[in-house]
Amino acid sequence: MATHDTDPQDRARFGRLLGAGIWLFFLGNPLGALIRNDNQLERWTGLASLAVFVPVYLYGLAHIPEFHLHRRRLHAWTYIAVLVACFAVIVPGAGDSSTTCLVFITALAVAILPKLEALAVVIVMFAGITAASYAVEDWSAHGNNFAVLLAAAAVWSFRLAWQRQAKLMAAEQDLSELAVQEERARIARDLHDILGHSLTVISVKAELAERLFDDDPVRARAELEDLQRLSRDALADVRSTAQGIRGISLPGEIASARMALESAGIEPSLPTVADDVPSRWRELFAWTLREGVTNVIRHSQATRCEVELDPDRIRVSDDGRGPCPDDGSGNGLEGLRQRARLAGATVTTSAGPGDRGFSLTVSVPA
Repeated sequence: MATHDTDPQDRARFGRLLGAGIWLFFLGNPLGALIRNDNQLERWTGLASLAVFVPVYLYGLAHIPEFHLHRRRLHAWTYIAVLVACFAVIVPGAGDSSTTCLVFITALAVAILPKLEALAVVIVMFAGITAASYAVEDWSAHGNNFAVLLAAAAVWSFRLAWQRQAKLMAAEQDLSELAVQEERARIARDLHDILGHSLTVISVKAELAERLFDDDPVRARAELEDLQRLSRDALADVRSTAQGIRGISLPGEIASARMALESAGIEPSLPTVADDVPSRWRELFAWTLREGVTNVIRHSQATRCEVELDPDRIRVSDDGRGPCPDDGSGNGLEGLRQRARLAGATVTTSAGPGDRGFSLTVSVPA
């Protein structure tokens, strides 16, 4: 049989009821006084009121969060009023023992009322019990006036603890939602970069295979085989990205860039090794190389592409037609800027060498 976890709110409600239920033992004072009362009317009306008092008190404590989250001020005062009315009916039959009920009323008031109103209830209850012990003949406070203060302090501490817990839970939920949003943005950014590069290379190779189909069928077949491989690789990259295990290597991107540029008829000038680049920057430089080369093939109409690779910088430049209106604002470059920002790096775009073409540079802290 499958088991289901108890809802956290239900567990918290059960905990409050259990903690409050222990203290109901003290209602034995008015209960005993009512049972000993010889007046049948006072006894039974008092017992009936006490029977209403207990569930109303427990129900109010069980729903403390609702009073605060939904600001049900009128409902809170309704609960207090019902309990006070029950207390008033209990008084004739229980006498001064009935003041024990005021301790419970104070506890509920501190739990569900706004701060100042709860403080006012505490003061009124303390003063009322104390004054009654002097004003009414044969009445004693039985220490209930000071019990009011102790109950108020105890419940107030629990209230503060609950509020802190509620804030922590809200913060945790916000962090979870933010993490989900960041993960979605990461996947979207990676998919854009992966598919943009792969589909660009596939498109270039498809055009090359079409041109070679009649003149050089052997090479055309080789290009078609490359298309199949690239398609499978792109699909694998998409799957791994969706699973959160996507990773690219700088040496692999150098080799891929060389192949892609040559297929597009662009002369590549690329480094042969990436050993000088610290490991912490290699993934960022690999994404930079992929985005830069993809833009060169797509937009530049260049004949040459040069990549400069240093330990703290990578630069991709071409001799093409230069910046176009959407350079620097596309999804690819914006995604690269986000990666760089997270890594503490900077992205710079400018004209290429000799004020020709386009240049993309990513610099990292030395």
